[in-house]
Amino acid sequence: QGQLIESGGGLVQAGGSLRLSCAASGRTLSDFAMGWFRQAPGKEREFAAHISRSGDIRNYADSVKGRFTISRDNAKNTAYLQMNSLKPEDTAVYYCAAGPRYRDYVGGTPDQYNYWGQGTQVTVSS
Repeated sequence: QGQLIESGGGLVQAGGSLRLSCAASGRTLSDFAMGWFRQAPGKEREFAAHISRSGDIRNYADSVKGRFTISRDNAKNTAYLQMNSLKPEDTAVYYCAAGPRYRDYVGGTPDQYNYWGQGTQVTVSS
């Protein structure tokens, strides 16, 4: 059974940067559009970023636009979320997700994604 494995979370000061990685194990990343979501304590899971299978289309939530960049390296079977200018309100557990196999575009709705990682904690101190 394939897995998505996130890494790269941690504690950072406001204004700092982190890069999250999502490694696909037992799956071929190029078969899937990918998304990043986040969930803060007491809040619902929310969309952060999406990248199509080809990488040509990238979408971002308004709250992260201009600060976060989603990318993929199919040769390494890994997707990334580069997070710059971090704010305390970015504190959350971050999850990567893969859409239905061979669907080019999935978008920002969580229930459109078939596979989820276990999450990685990002904490931004003020």
